[in-house]
Order: sequence, then structure tokens, then C-alpha cells
Amino acid sequence: MASARHHIADPGHSASVLSPAFAGEHTWCREKMALAADLPDGVLLPLFFGDGGFEQAIDRYAEACGDSDRRAIVSMWSLYYFSALSIPYVLARRLAAQQLPVAFDGMTIALQDDGLPRAFGVPHRGRNTEGDKEDGFEAIGPLLEEHLPEAVRKLTTSAISAKLCWNNAAVYLDYVLRLTRPPESPDLTIFVRGCLPDGGVNPLCGSLRYVEEDGERVARRKICCLRYMLPGVQSCGKLCALPSQRNVQ
Repeated sequence: MASARHHIADPGHSASVLSPAFAGEHTWCREKMALAADLPDGVLLPLFFGDGGFEQAIDRYAEACGDSDRRAIVSMWSLYYFSALSIPYVLARRLAAQQLPVAFDGMTIALQDDGLPRAFGVPHRGRNTEGDKEDGFEAIGPLLEEHLPEAVRKLTTSAISAKLCWNNAAVYLDYVLRLTRPPESPDLTIFVRGCLPDGGVNPLCGSLRYVEEDGERVARRKICCLRYMLPGVQSCGKLCALPSQRNVQ
């Protein structure tokens, strides 16, 4: 009999709810990640990025943004991508002991009318991780190994650097890992350790640092996401890498 850590997660929930973690204050995640079978307008990610879908999505979002710098448009698009991917994944892992299948080649994406990512589809409900040893790296391991590197490679074909992409991914990983850890836990290591558990280079290292400001400990990006170049987009406040943009409303 296989151990619990290799079991597929309980499929007994409603077909419209991918994870029991997507409840209460996290109900919004149901609109961001679902079974691919429940996302009829989803397109496989390799096809989306390889057959012109990504460029068309950026062109649609550019129309909504007016005459703006294309780097800022792609960067903002990637923020929607990384948030819809990372937050539901970590919530399911941390709150429901459920490792969702997030390999790049097996997922689908659906878009809003303006071209921004609306939701991701996954092929099945994943596996139960009850009893797994876990730290920051363990919680996001499949994202780091099976999805984010390929997504970053695809995104960097259109105007922005890999370092900016990884910084955009980092802010959501930081947010959701802190949201789901005990208050007494030590600081996250994924942004300060130079090597991954397998000995590879950690692309998240240095992307965020923590500073004291006005009596509050806050995270700060290393590289600006360029959102200040887009009309009607709020500043990310104290998180911003640029001092001139931190208090802009």
C-alpha cells in the first residue's frame, strides 16, 4: 500500500472547487485555479506561448493601457500570472496538505477580455502531502522545478528581463508563505539562500529584503515592477524599489 504522501488528493469535493483550501476568505481562489475540465476556454500553456497567444494577449492589454511602455505592460501582465498561479498553489499546500499539479506543460490558461490572465487549469487534484517535511523551499518546490523557470523563459521573449520576472514572482510567494506560516516561525530563507536544495542557483535570492520603516518591518523589492508607467495603476507602496514611488497614490 502506498504511503499517504503519494495518494491523489481527495476528489470528493464539488467539481467546481479544486481544493478545500479555497474557502472562506480564500474563496476567490476558485476563480483563479480549477480543474482544466472545468475551464472550457483554457489553452495549454505551451500552445498559448508558442502559437502567438501570448503576443495577442499583450496586444489586447496594451490597448487597454493606452500608449504605455511595453516593458511595463508585460511586467504587469506577469504580476497577474504569478499571483493567480502562486497564491492558490501555496494555500492548497499549506492549508489542505494538497500538492496541486503545476507542471508548465500540463496546465491551461484562460484570459480576461483585456488579455490579462483570468484563471489556470490543472489536469487533476494532485496528491496528499500530509506528514511531508516542509519549509519555504519544500512548499514551493514544484513551482520552482516544474513551472516558474519555463514561464520566465517565455515571458522574457517580450521586453522584460528574467530578473524582473523572478522579482514579480517573489512578491506573491513572500505574501502567501508569510500568510500561512506560524507567527513565531523564523524568517523565510528562500530570498537569502543562494542555492536551492539540489545545489542549483536560487533565482529568488536577493529579490526581496526586509527593512524597518516607521516602526514596521516591511518587504522591499530589488527591482521595480514598472507599474508607475501605466495609467490608473496604484503604487505598490513600501514594497516598491524606487523611493520616489513609495508614497504615490
